[in-house]
Amino acid sequence: MADRDAARRGRGGRGSGGRLALVNAGAVVTGPPPGAPGPVRFPTREHLGIRHGVGIGVEDGRVALIASDDEVGEWFHAGVPDELVDCGGRLITPGLVDAHTHAVFGAPRLDDHARRARGETYQAIAAAGGGILQTVADFRGRGEEELLLLARGRLAWLGALGTTTVEIKSGYGLSLEHELKALRVIAALGAQGPLRVVATFLGGHELPPEYRGGARSREAYVRLIVEEMLPAVAGAGLASFCDVFCEPGAFSLEETAAILGAARERGLGLKLHADELDPSGGAELAARLGAASADHLGAISPRGIEALAASETAAVLLPGTLLFLGAAHQAPARALVDAGAVVAVASDFNPGSSPSGNLPLMMALAVSQARLQPEEAFVAATANAAYALRLDGGAGRLRAGESADLVVWNCREVRELAYWYGMPLAWRTYAAGRPCHALEPGISSPG
Repeated sequence: MADRDAARRGRGGRGSGGRLALVNAGAVVTGPPPGAPGPVRFPTREHLGIRHGVGIGVEDGRVALIASDDEVGEWFHAGVPDELVDCGGRLITPGLVDAHTHAVFGAPRLDDHARRARGETYQAIAAAGGGILQTVADFRGRGEEELLLLARGRLAWLGALGTTTVEIKSGYGLSLEHELKALRVIAALGAQGPLRVVATFLGGHELPPEYRGGARSREAYVRLIVEEMLPAVAGAGLASFCDVFCEPGAFSLEETAAILGAARERGLGLKLHADELDPSGGAELAARLGAASADHLGAISPRGIEALAASETAAVLLPGTLLFLGAAHQAPARALVDAGAVVAVASDFNPGSSPSGNLPLMMALAVSQARLQPEEAFVAATANAAYALRLDGGAGRLRAGESADLVVWNCREVRELAYWYGMPLAWRTYAAGRPCHALEPGISSPG
């Protein structure tokens, strides 16, 4: 039970001793007020919790106080001081929460990118040996230590860009052996820190090549997930959630419901890749099952919007994916917010359709392409993203007594985060009080 609890918290390897004080900030954004726990529907500027003339004291990885600079200074010197940071009028916010990534993989898919530029379809690229199955073949040929080294470098990128919490999915193994390998790598990333890591099992990502025709069928693979993979994953406490790619050509509504029903029986939270390419009812299924989130939603139907708005299921939008794929449209973020859905924004960092973990860039795309307001995009990448992962403990907010996940930005106003698109705005990033703002050398993925 202890191992499972640790996997759910995703908190191993986080926190530091000593006292850290951040003073002389231009503004501190604390997030939704203490009287408004949980998700934020209809976000406004008031939900940002903007405060002026205050600093932050951090001790043992947690926020000790948010008070005037004088009070923070007195507190700092009264104990065992570690580091006093003059923020020089910069903005401080909660660390960003990336609620959807596939960051554990091997090589990039450079050929896919070139083929799309020539006008080839997703189906044609997959038929030519590209797509997810190319990554699966590459992933299966790599050992855990190599995958861990690659993923650790990528998380350093994310931290340097202002992300302090990241969800990571399996789904490139598509066999019991290799899915467990992926989840062990994810667990090691969480144990090493400093970022908070949430693990999601995505055995239902694609049909593996050995189950395409012949004696082994898609029904047999669904049984494998339900009868072997899920018991092993849940029994080892390696994941907080189970996800399924619910889409025509991937897994049907019925197959998705069967997998997620078995996951719920094993104590896992539920997630869906839903309505990415076609309005197939994935959002409605997510709402009906009480899933933590329905992700993608590029082709969600009006009924799907209504279903999510009436539910506790978060709508996780991935604007970088549709941009990178050259889609002519984005998910209907404006309609989702106006209907009252809980809207989050994530990167979908993966080697095929969104090779970027730059969450401020995704916020900028959510504003310029999907018509969110900057304040809505910020809430979507912090408090609402934490809700999509069912996290407490201060994720997406700054609260005394909670984890010191925060960013000092090279700007003075929160709306700038979604304005200077693609620019490296994070000046200092702290995950549970530990610095993670320096990029390590040599982080590139092998070809």
